[in-house]
Amino acid sequence: MKRLAAATLLAASLTASGADDQPLTRLPYTPGLDPAAMDTSVSPCEDFYQYTCGGWIRSNPIPPDQASWDVYAKLAQDNRRFLWGILDSLARQTAGRTPAQQKIGDLFASCMDEAQVEKLGAGPLAPLLARIDAMRSTKELPAVLAALHLATGDDGLLFAFDANPDFGDSSRMIAFLGPGGLSLPDRDYYLSPDTRMREMRVAFVEHVARMLELLGTDSRVARSQATTVITMETALAKATLTRVEQRDPKRQHNIVDAKGLKVMVPAFDWPPYLAALGQARVNRFNVTEPAFLKALNMVLAHRGIDEIKAYLRWHLVHAMAAQLSTPYVQENFAFFAKTLRGVPALQPRWQKCVTLVDDQLGEALGQEFVSRAFSPELKRKTQYMTRQIEEAMAREIRSLDWMSTTTRAKALEKLGTVVNKVGYPDRWRDYGKVAIRRDDLLGNVQRANEFEGRRQLAQIGKPVDRGEWVMTPPTVNAYYQPQLNSINFPAGILQPPLFDPAMDDGPNYGNTGGTIGHELTHGFDDEGRQFDAKGNLRDWWTPADEKAFNERTQCLVDQYAQYTVVDDIKINSQLTLGEDLADLGGLVLAMIAWQDETAPKPPAPLRDGFTASQRFFIGFAQWACESARPEKLRIDALTNPHSPGRYRVNGVVANLPEFEKAFSCKPGQAMVAPRRCKVW
Repeated sequence: MKRLAAATLLAASLTASGADDQPLTRLPYTPGLDPAAMDTSVSPCEDFYQYTCGGWIRSNPIPPDQASWDVYAKLAQDNRRFLWGILDSLARQTAGRTPAQQKIGDLFASCMDEAQVEKLGAGPLAPLLARIDAMRSTKELPAVLAALHLATGDDGLLFAFDANPDFGDSSRMIAFLGPGGLSLPDRDYYLSPDTRMREMRVAFVEHVARMLELLGTDSRVARSQATTVITMETALAKATLTRVEQRDPKRQHNIVDAKGLKVMVPAFDWPPYLAALGQARVNRFNVTEPAFLKALNMVLAHRGIDEIKAYLRWHLVHAMAAQLSTPYVQENFAFFAKTLRGVPALQPRWQKCVTLVDDQLGEALGQEFVSRAFSPELKRKTQYMTRQIEEAMAREIRSLDWMSTTTRAKALEKLGTVVNKVGYPDRWRDYGKVAIRRDDLLGNVQRANEFEGRRQLAQIGKPVDRGEWVMTPPTVNAYYQPQLNSINFPAGILQPPLFDPAMDDGPNYGNTGGTIGHELTHGFDDEGRQFDAKGNLRDWWTPADEKAFNERTQCLVDQYAQYTVVDDIKINSQLTLGEDLADLGGLVLAMIAWQDETAPKPPAPLRDGFTASQRFFIGFAQWACESARPEKLRIDALTNPHSPGRYRVNGVVANLPEFEKAFSCKPGQAMVAPRRCKVW
């Protein structure tokens, strides 16, 4: 979907970050349709994105600590500033706190205590570094790797091991084994002959060497070890599926038992690894990428123990760099933010610390957010709009002339079982077992990581908890879960300007309605449609219907492949297809729901000089206002399944005759597609 405490430190952050970079006691208001954000010197029929967002882009330069900036990011920043005020109060006023408030307040305090963090340096890593250094053979690797997975929260170190609903039986949780082990954003960073990619690989090796030197490794040895790291990661990258290939769930459904896993990776002793994670009895695994595990076996079989130890030391310091002293933070920033993404400045510490609390104890923090910023009335309004959009989807499915009666019945069955989750979980997570100390930042992070890792792994072999969320309530985002067949809208995304209770219907249905429709459409996009009403991976389409669907989606593939991301790089429209389908289908559904809502009412007068229909489309477009640094765009072109904001607006409206009518556009103008795409 569209879509981180001393008074002296606080003062320093304010000075460095600007006068408006301070805690909030209430969320600021930005209207759901803002005429000041527009550039009306541009014709809406030639570039609707620039027409609706040109003023916003001029008035909202990318902050120096960001790789990109958009409406979602700005709202997320406001939410963080609001949470900063809550956490700062809970960190300072310790009397009368609930156990959950103690944990989030003290975790925030430990993060803001920069003096203590500087004093400790990398000392808190010593126990894990000692375990790595003590290894004498790969027989000791499984237990050490399990400890690193739990402590760092990086279950992609060498490989990923976690729990997910079974593709074949969505009512049960199963162990998933998948690819990992890569430090750079995508496999192409290791494999592409492009000049920029080669330069990035050189810079990466230099960065790894410097980080290892900070741990006390001799510079020449560190350089040799850094070369080993990229060699190992390149071998893993070669066997990793491309981003487009990863979008096919069928090729990621490969069930093996413990014997089959041993045959696949004989160089790794699985029983001690599983035992260390508390999963000794697990005997059923979904291996998402068998070729990757075979490549992993080759790496483990042909690399000496000292080389593997260097790889582990690098990944440990990389995973925990943000919680270490300044030299580690700055070196990590220099490569992964500045070189890789073009970001010129570090985030202020308060941002890092708010994000950390949300990452580690997100539902405890979410309770505080919801109690102050999300009313029952707002939840009811969102639920009402969601039901309207689902009704619109049902009508659209019934009217499709390309879908057979058999497939239509199953599509309606799936739609009828979609679960709507709005705002926050019905049952809050209990963090009672997580010990949080005000003077132990890294220890807090490791204990919280281990709690969450063990909590998730304990679900293996058990019924799926269908009430669980994978985003925290303050998050400015939304998502669809195919195996649970649920659409999920955290409270953080249901704030102005994305959902504005003070605004007329048009902008709200265009914006939040479009988001609801977007997530609902994901259940029927090229990937989501492969899961049935119960969330099982199953063919429920007739061959003729599947062919007709693919013919219609090819229209979008062809359309978006023409758009440029940056330089001469075009959108990988096979990668973005699911999101492009959801953008188009979502707005169509939102428009139908809005028309249903307003039909019984008297015609709306002009507001801000715009008709009701125009306000619907402007409200839709203004969520996507954004700017991004070229380095970020290059990464996105490889890794981001979403098209750039400009095309998430222009690419959609160009397909809609209703938009053409609303703005009196003419054939031949840029926002009137010569061939209109429509699927749902």
